[in-house]
Amino acid sequence: MAAVIGVDLGTSAVKVLLVDETGATLATGSTAYPLQQPKPGYSEQDPEDWIRSVKAAIIALGKKPEADLSQVAGLSFSGQMHGLVLLSAAMRPLRPAILWNDTRTTAEVNQINQTMGKRFIEITRNRALEGFTLPKLLWVQKHEPENFAAAKMFLLPKDYVRYRMTGVAGIDYSDAAGTVMLDEDKRRWSPAILATFNIPASLCPPLIEATDCVGTLDPEFAAAVGLPKTVKVFGGGADNACGAVGAGVLHPDQLLLSIGTSGVVLTYEPDSKTTYNGKLHYFDHVVPGQHYSMGVTLAAGHSLNWFKKTFAPDEDFATLVASAAASRPGANGLLFTPYLVGERTPYADAKIRGSFIGIDSRQTRADFVRAVIEGITFSFRDVLAVYQDSGRTFKSAITIGGGSQSPLWLQIQADILNLKIVSLKNNQGPGIGAAMIAAVGLGWFASFEACAKQFVEEKATYVPDRKQVERYTRYYKLYHDVYPATWPITAGLLQTEES
Repeated sequence: MAAVIGVDLGTSAVKVLLVDETGATLATGSTAYPLQQPKPGYSEQDPEDWIRSVKAAIIALGKKPEADLSQVAGLSFSGQMHGLVLLSAAMRPLRPAILWNDTRTTAEVNQINQTMGKRFIEITRNRALEGFTLPKLLWVQKHEPENFAAAKMFLLPKDYVRYRMTGVAGIDYSDAAGTVMLDEDKRRWSPAILATFNIPASLCPPLIEATDCVGTLDPEFAAAVGLPKTVKVFGGGADNACGAVGAGVLHPDQLLLSIGTSGVVLTYEPDSKTTYNGKLHYFDHVVPGQHYSMGVTLAAGHSLNWFKKTFAPDEDFATLVASAAASRPGANGLLFTPYLVGERTPYADAKIRGSFIGIDSRQTRADFVRAVIEGITFSFRDVLAVYQDSGRTFKSAITIGGGSQSPLWLQIQADILNLKIVSLKNNQGPGIGAAMIAAVGLGWFASFEACAKQFVEEKATYVPDRKQVERYTRYYKLYHDVYPATWPITAGLLQTEES
């Protein structure tokens, strides 16, 4: 039976999935790569590590007894967003890639805001933030002028991998929107933004749809990994857009809750003219011609990972999360705000830091674990409130990532958000989304909706407990007060630390 491969290029590892025409995942493979943090706030990777790891993951996939790579007809991508890969005339990286979670560009964000103001949001539907690609380009322009002058083109991470696999350069609209250089109305690189910041139009790669076939595999690459050179390669998309498709979130009354390193609350946008005035991200979708919006918690899974590494290094995540059952809703009066690396939605504050509020001597470790889980989920309610304030209503939320593995956490999500929460049998969201792009691109399905009916299957549903909804609503009001009360203190602490 014919199959497709979904390549999910994440922040810490690449995952590859082999999926057949029925939507069954036949085999998976994964290879990790290092993160470079040469200075505080810097987050970089060597793009060659991605190439080596993608090759290794596909080779490992092919060694699985259930995998027959000779049957692969198509391949596509999901990729970490916003990262800057600056290429020389020889189309090789001039410097390490600057990643989405790099925060060195505050001065460049201020430059964008002061220079273009509201006009910038009118063009891009987004406000400038440190994570986006344009501020990174401006940082290189200012601090590494020799690299900027030598650059022929920039790409985003998955686009560089696709280029190395095919020899064809391009960027799909979902990732192009995340550069905040795209004119959302005209679906082209914005001449106004490029001219304002002296960025040559030639640096910007050709724009493609996620489902466009860019060609077939480079014969040398195909031979190296054991794939047929006839495999068709499709554009692919930003990881959050792919995660939404892979979870079947294709209607405006659905939400996607994704808990990875960061946390995402995302929905399909019914109207291409929608604007949230920069309060939420508004991007092109991998569904051609469509859009999605989302809010982001910068340290969702990262908060739990930090807690585990610091206080329970020898305990696995499942056991740690399950221990929160020994506490109760509200964690016995303990609140946690997950601002370990700043926050994006709704505050866009790089200097805010996390807090435990309400510590007393009767609390146990279980209370602290539950407070972290609840704090992450309260941050999702902050994003939900932005949607609700704009008049949006939702029937359900589909959850993927770390939070979807625990029945306890799923019920906490239902009670804090007051929504029906749905978990899936296949929790490979972005990777499945990438596979679905290839399946639709090959013509196996007429639409993503038709593909989702075959590829996406619900596992369990969690409904809100009215008593706990009321209790959590009281706690949420207190949680919401923590940010304005603590930001002057944490900003002062950072300033003192830096002085």
